Amino acid sequence: MGMIMTRKREAPENIFRKLQKVEILRGQCVPIADAVRQIDVTPQTYYRWRREFGGMSCNQIKRLKDLEQENSRLRRSVSELTLDKRILTEAAQGNF
Repeated sequence: MGMIMTRKREAPENIFRKLQKVEILRGQCVPIADAVRQIDVTPQTYYRWRREFGGMSCNQIKRLKDLEQENSRLRRSVSELTLDKRILTEAAQGNF
């Protein structure tokens, strides 16, 4: 049987710190593969973080994560309210 990898969520501060560390190592002419290995993430994760958070400050990353969570919560609320509205509309029409 294969092992199932669980996804570990990094705190915004840790993401920012790790991206900074890779930039420092790159400035010291350390190959990108070695720099990424030192921060204990996969190259895919590093490049995704760099694409998403590159050029942001720690506070901006934290704010982005908070807004993503709020957006998810609001989407869930809207979908629940939409379902409730459909149920009530059908019940009012007698289609139950």
